[in-house]
Amino acid sequence: MTRMTRELKEQIPTKLLWVDLEMTGLDVNKDVILEVAAEITDFEFNTIASYQACIKRSTEELGRMSDWSMEHHSSSGLIERIKTSGREESAVQHELVGFISAQFGSEAAILSGNSIHNDRNFIRHWWPEVDALLHYRMLDVSSFKIIMQAKYGIFFEKKEVHRAFDDIQASIAEFQYYLDWFKGNV
Repeated sequence: MTRMTRELKEQIPTKLLWVDLEMTGLDVNKDVILEVAAEITDFEFNTIASYQACIKRSTEELGRMSDWSMEHHSSSGLIERIKTSGREESAVQHELVGFISAQFGSEAAILSGNSIHNDRNFIRHWWPEVDALLHYRMLDVSSFKIIMQAKYGIFFEKKEVHRAFDDIQASIAEFQYYLDWFKGNV
């Protein structure tokens, strides 16, 4: 184990970095990020800071969007927002690096959310400067969902909005729901 890995392994996190991305599809090699939201919370899930932005995309990039993404991002208003107020990706990436650095300092940020591994793949591929600020460990609410549904028959009902900030709020609420269930049943 390298010194750096050992230090990260022994580091006790002080807060969580909740992230959700909306993309043109799920293939990191051909799809691109459309929207990002990030919320930093303490371990009581109180919001410390938040960030969100839509990314300007060409007609060609939007035209390659999967059918599922086209349907959901049209109905949510995301595509229209991208066209009217999308920002340059390099500026968004730079701001996100600054946001994480300002909030976490030298602490590696624990990436948190639902199915966060896929968001991490996109971050690693498209935004390596952001990825460099992240801890190798992640908090994936989906892992809890599997256990809660399969072992305990507990289902969390959430609205399917498919906008980054709303999805973060739903992930936090779902995780709190599971933790509260454990407090009352274990």
